[in-house]
Amino acid sequence: MEEELKCPVCGSLFREPIILPCSHNVCLPCARTIAVQTPEREPPLPALLQPPRGPAAAAAGAAAGPEAECAAGGGGGEHADKLSLHSESDSGYGSYTPSLKSPNGVRVLPLGPAPAGASAAAPRGAGPSSSLTCPQCHRSASLDPRGLRGFPRNRLLEAIVQRYQQGRAAARCQLCDRSPPEPAAVACEQCEVLYCAACQLKCHPARGPFAKHRLLPPPGLQGAPGGGKAAARKLPTCADHELENYSMYCVSCGTPVCYQCLEEGRHGQHEVKALGAMWKQHKAQLSQALNGVSDKAKEAKEFLVQLKNILQQIQENGLDYEACLVAQCDALVDALTRQKAKLLTKVTKEREQKLKVVWDQINHCTLKLRQSTGLMEYCLEVIKENDPSGFLQISDALIKRVQVSQEQWVKGALEPKVSAEFDLTLDSEPLLQSIHQLDFIQMKCRVPPVPLLQLEKCCTRNNSVTLAWRMPPLTHNPVDGYILELDDGDGGQFREVYVGKETLCTIDGLHFNSTYNARVKAFNSSGVGPYSKTVVLQTSDVAWFTFDPSSAHRDIVLSNDNQTATCSSYDDRVVLGTAAFSKGVHYWELHVDRYDNHPDPAFGIARINVVKDMMLGKDDRAWAMYVDNNRSWFMHCNSHTSRTEGGVSKGATVGVLLDLNKHSLTFYINGQQQGPPAFENVEGVFMPALSLNRNVQVNPFQFSLIHLACHLKEESTAFLKLLLEKTDQDAAVRCKYGFFFHFA
Repeated sequence: MEEELKCPVCGSLFREPIILPCSHNVCLPCARTIAVQTPEREPPLPALLQPPRGPAAAAAGAAAGPEAECAAGGGGGEHADKLSLHSESDSGYGSYTPSLKSPNGVRVLPLGPAPAGASAAAPRGAGPSSSLTCPQCHRSASLDPRGLRGFPRNRLLEAIVQRYQQGRAAARCQLCDRSPPEPAAVACEQCEVLYCAACQLKCHPARGPFAKHRLLPPPGLQGAPGGGKAAARKLPTCADHELENYSMYCVSCGTPVCYQCLEEGRHGQHEVKALGAMWKQHKAQLSQALNGVSDKAKEAKEFLVQLKNILQQIQENGLDYEACLVAQCDALVDALTRQKAKLLTKVTKEREQKLKVVWDQINHCTLKLRQSTGLMEYCLEVIKENDPSGFLQISDALIKRVQVSQEQWVKGALEPKVSAEFDLTLDSEPLLQSIHQLDFIQMKCRVPPVPLLQLEKCCTRNNSVTLAWRMPPLTHNPVDGYILELDDGDGGQFREVYVGKETLCTIDGLHFNSTYNARVKAFNSSGVGPYSKTVVLQTSDVAWFTFDPSSAHRDIVLSNDNQTATCSSYDDRVVLGTAAFSKGVHYWELHVDRYDNHPDPAFGIARINVVKDMMLGKDDRAWAMYVDNNRSWFMHCNSHTSRTEGGVSKGATVGVLLDLNKHSLTFYINGQQQGPPAFENVEGVFMPALSLNRNVQVNPFQFSLIHLACHLKEESTAFLKLLLEKTDQDAAVRCKYGFFFHFA
């Protein structure tokens, strides 16, 4: 109950509490600190909406604590209850600092300083122009000429605070040997004994027979051992007639009144009832309302007991399920171990059989070799003899033996009968899949269903595709995210291109003039659901792009439907095109419409994450040619190479040829190749890029992209130039739609 007895401003027990029109209470001294003066004929604003009126008010509120504020406003009689605040400019407005909080955490309005020269005895109130904002609900109430005395005193709350303070002072430990005893920290509900912290640990441990005892905070009101009775209170008197006691109750105004108030006719048209009757009636209503709260509190206690039982059951069931899972997995491991032993036995038998065959072949071959070697050595000795008659006697037999010995080495006799390779292949993939899919049965049936592709929202633009999908209606299984898969455009394997919670995805940097297959599936904690139907998407065969405002530096200024680029800064800034290239041969031109003071614009290609506040080519994510009015250089990673004579001027055309089949980048100025091929071994996804400052403007008159569908021959540059010359008469159409050429 202690929190109900604390002032929301100072955080201490109420002192002289008054009742605001919103039924909240506040200390009378604290009320003086939060009153504020409002302009004439203007309703008061809620405190949280009143802006700060100067640093002086905030400093004063931060430096003075609640107690100091209450003490400062404690005297002065009736006029002290009325407040007149001034800002530094003496405007007559109060100040409010939202960052200040009371000890209770409620935002309060600090007292502003009075202007220099203001009389301390001046009346602190300006009649109806003063207001008070409730620190809890922030409702404002205007003060009448009586000031804060116009709000009724909550004498009942004062009495309860007094009893609480008396009971709290009397709550002393009943087992202490010290004099006086220590303040009680807890009270045992079963023992009906008050304990300080030391005695509670010594005499009432939370174990053994005391384990089930309930320890409560020491009682602060009635029933506290040793607490004295509250002193008899004087009956409250009427605020307007101090000699009259309250005897009636005005139902319309909701306030007690005295007999003289009725005589003066203030409540003549109001419904007035006897004070005692209304007291009993409201007590009965409060008791009836408390019965409902008591029933809910009882249900809440029973619910807490139920939740604690569920906690215990969860712990027990979790241990049981863990033991069951460990046993099942151990059984699988044992079965796998036994099967491993069987398979190892098969491998051993296969090895021993192969070894036996090889050893038999070795022994047989060794015997034949020994016999053949002996016969060869004997025949060589016979040939050495010089007796013709003796030689002829045995020569026929030796020749036959040698021929027979040669015939014994038939075809295949000197080839191994078995190979060193084992013809045993263990197919463990199904088992691995089963292990990966091993899960609880009740969870497997809760995987997400098949997503539905929204074909009306799926589209392609240049070499980008956009896919959209949704879950079927009335889907109850939760979805944690989606997996979007796309093939390589040549009918190859699918690969993941997006994993997340979104249902719309755009993939950039695909191949032009290619057909892609896409599918999507959903997943949650239970597993991955089945694939959707496959959608077929065809990228554009004609590549057309403009400058991209979303990725350009903020100093880049785009106009003419994002086809003309200028810059508002003297520093070089980067802008990219809206197309991305990863395959094929591409050529585009930029027309220099304005060129002042010899700047160094740069033209080339870049990654999507290129640095955009410096010249193109100074980082490792751009490949460019920067050029002035006399010469040009190639630049990548801030490395300058291949200085070439010949620059640009107003009206010049810069061409860029990106050959991703040969992985090369070449530049042209006014149709002539500028230096050697600028870069080799360029691989990946690239976007057209340009850097310029405020002295350059690129005009879209010849801004076009030509996508070449196959490898160009060695004479491709001259042929391409000739082709461009033939299409000059259609430059306007070419600028708007681009061209697409096939070379045999």
